Amino acid sequence: MALIVAARFDTFEDAERAAASLMSEGVTGDDLHTFFVNPAGWHDRFPLGGDRAADPNSKGAPATAVAGAAIVGLAGAVLGGVIGWLFAHSTLPVVGGVAVGAYIGSLAGAMYSLGRPRRRGRFEAARAKATEGRRAGVLLAVHTTPEHQSEIAALLRNAGGKEVERAHGRWNQGRWEDFDPLRSPHPQQ
Repeated sequence: MALIVAARFDTFEDAERAAASLMSEGVTGDDLHTFFVNPAGWHDRFPLGGDRAADPNSKGAPATAVAGAAIVGLAGAVLGGVIGWLFAHSTLPVVGGVAVGAYIGSLAGAMYSLGRPRRRGRFEAARAKATEGRRAGVLLAVHTTPEHQSEIAALLRNAGGKEVERAHGRWNQGRWEDFDPLRSPHPQQ
């Protein structure tokens, strides 16, 4: 595995200026790789698009939707029955009011409960943070040695690089081959 130090830049021009300053310090062009990192969700890892098979925030959504539908549906059924009884004192309007109230209430309850954020436990929050990926932007990756990694990191910071990171990966013919945009960066001190 190769040692890679990388930094995010706002534009390709900024990354090219940083690459030029690295090359003036002796880094070869084969040890530099500049590329754009798409925003989260735009990496098309699946045939229908997207980065993940399921939205991480959807865990527990079916149970929440059923609970919301049951609670608000019951309230809607009662309200619909009362409204049906107020307009006509026979069974058919009351049953119709109960049915319509239960349907509208269950639909509203399910939609309301799905749109609300759920509290996460400590483990789930830590896991979500570890797999949130990285911010979009131009990434300049530098293949280096352990002896030069601090110097390279300082040069990237001085050139305007943000989120300077250290990684291990496969470097082949001037490219970081196994770059994973979904993996959160490890900051370089």
